[in-house]
Amino acid sequence: MNKEELTTFCTEWLEAWTGNDPDALISYYDENALYSDPAHRAGLKGKDEIRRYFIKLLDVYRYWKWTPVEIFPISSGAIVKWTCEIPVGPEVIHEIGLDIVEITNKKITRNEVFFDRTRLVASVEKRRRDQRLINL
Repeated sequence: MNKEELTTFCTEWLEAWTGNDPDALISYYDENALYSDPAHRAGLKGKDEIRRYFIKLLDVYRYWKWTPVEIFPISSGAIVKWTCEIPVGPEVIHEIGLDIVEITNKKITRNEVFFDRTRLVASVEKRRRDQRLINL
C-alpha cells in the first residue's frame, strides 16, 4: 500500500472500532491474524477467537471513538498513534496509544495495541462500586 492507501485503510479501520459492529471490525483482519492488547498480552489467534473478543468488547464500549493522530508507514504495515474517547458512565476517559499493524493483501495479519489502561480500569471499578451502592 502506498501512504495514501495506508492512511485511508487505517482511518477506516479505526472508525470501525466505534458503534458495536464486530463484523465490520473483524472484516479488516486476516483469517490467521494475531491480536494483542493490554487485556490479552499473550494474544488472540485467528479471526474466530478475535471476533469472540470483539463481540464482548464492543458491546461494553459501544460509544467509544477512535481517531488517528499519526500514521507511520513501516515495511509490513503501519504504526498508528491514536486517541480514544471512552465514555464510562458520566465520565469520559481520554487515552492516547499506539498500534503496530501488519497488513498483507489489505488484511491485518498482526495487531498489537499499546496504551496505559490504568485510568480506564479505575473508572470502570469506581462505576461498579457506585452501582453496588445504589442497588443496596
